Amino acid sequence: MNWAKVLTKEAVSISTENNKPRPVIYIISDSIGETAELVAKAAASQFDGSEVEIRRVPYVNEASEIPEIVEEAGQFNSMIAYTLVLPELRETLVAEAKKHQILTVDIMSPMLEALTRLKGSPPRLEPGLVRKMDREYFRKVEAIEFAVKYDDGKDPRGILRADLVVIGVSRASKTPLCMYLAHKRIKAANVPLVPEVAPPEEIFSLARHKVIGLKISPRQLNEIRRERLKSLGLTSNADYASMERILKELEYAEMIMKKIGCPIIDVTNKAVEETASRVLEIYYRGERHGS
Repeated sequence: MNWAKVLTKEAVSISTENNKPRPVIYIISDSIGETAELVAKAAASQFDGSEVEIRRVPYVNEASEIPEIVEEAGQFNSMIAYTLVLPELRETLVAEAKKHQILTVDIMSPMLEALTRLKGSPPRLEPGLVRKMDREYFRKVEAIEFAVKYDDGKDPRGILRADLVVIGVSRASKTPLCMYLAHKRIKAANVPLVPEVAPPEEIFSLARHKVIGLKISPRQLNEIRRERLKSLGLTSNADYASMERILKELEYAEMIMKKIGCPIIDVTNKAVEETASRVLEIYYRGERHGS
């Protein structure tokens, strides 16, 4: 491997004494090397004066790559900080550094050893697991953005792009449920069911387990809507919160849900977490069985 092609350099403020050449910190990693670089920068920031150069060498996954890197480091006033998960790579690096009398700092091993004692089990010793965790994080962010974009039936195109579509009357906890599901990396859209507006045709083309209907008791919905109107500074006697209107909407919503043939969950007096648990159970069972 021509590691020099992927090596990155950066200067950070640090003091030098006795007219020594500017220090160079080599960052060697089996992954990107950001962890060790951040530690090196944090340490360097504790010193005043001139500069230290940081040279990052990422994706070192073969022991045969190490001697060339260490030999290069030996030509400078240098030290090596490293995050290498595999023991054979660490051992090779330490041995080569000793030959050239280069100071080494193992960033990863003390934490691995401490966690091994704490958990009572050995580490997986797989390079790049943080990047996999990062991918999971970005999937969550993407799902949250999706839930916001396709909230309250804003764009019917989201229906066919969603992992799940939640339907129900207004104030039946559709939006909080979709946001909770987004934190589980599920892209969920929601569509309000209103007697005066026909639901999007796309809903009827989805697999049944991908549409979840929410129902709620008329009394609780009445209380929720009255409180909502109060929070907006409106009278609680508006048609929106009248029992007659609520019964009409619930009847219409139930008719649509039965027409779709989707699972229906009663959210009366239920926490969002409880509803989400049931939704995920339905969704994953449907994914497994393709129904």
